[in-house]
Amino acid sequence: MRYLLRLVVYLSLFFVTYSVCSVLLLRAVPVTVTPLKVLRFFENFTQDGFSVHSNWVPFDRINPSVVQAVIATEDNNFATHNGFDWEAINQALDENREGKRLRGGSTISQQTAKNVFCFPSRTWLRKGFEAYYTVLIECCWSKRRIMETYLNVIETGRNMYGVEAPAREVYGKSAKELNRYEASMIATVLPNPLRMRLQNPSNYMVRRAARVRTLMNMVGEVDLGR
Repeated sequence: MRYLLRLVVYLSLFFVTYSVCSVLLLRAVPVTVTPLKVLRFFENFTQDGFSVHSNWVPFDRINPSVVQAVIATEDNNFATHNGFDWEAINQALDENREGKRLRGGSTISQQTAKNVFCFPSRTWLRKGFEAYYTVLIECCWSKRRIMETYLNVIETGRNMYGVEAPAREVYGKSAKELNRYEASMIATVLPNPLRMRLQNPSNYMVRRAARVRTLMNMVGEVDLGR
């Protein structure tokens, strides 16, 4: 029993040390490999081979309209919350109980923690790791770094990750050159990037993107500091 307890303590110390060091390292190093990328690679390898479109770009090389669009659609209070938007979580729970369309209450910080550090699953264990890493990145990273990482690792289409990939592959330009319409379209596909295709937008996507642009006007200019 004593040996088992000691093993648990050692493993816990190892995990905490490893996780903190990983978060501190990725505060400055580009995130080029994520658990989701690895999973999708093996899922799609027989059809797509080594076709993966993912180009890390610094925050300054992403058009502010993209930042505005994802805040408008994914996390209105990103600049001010501490990683968790309890009001949005409670609202999502209420709507789900009332039988309305299921929605999540995850913030951009939570999504970043999930995408960078956790393998995709719907278990409570994964949710626990996501919450733990959310606290870590909120403590160790700036809001600007969290947003920069988010916009470089999110899935934006089949074998596409980050906003630079669809900018290049779909619109033939850099993320810095994206306009409001293109930014709103990218934000529109984020809830389901494998079903909603930027290459062939549906009428729903066009209508949704128009709504996103209205929300962007309400958000206004976004300042995440340095």
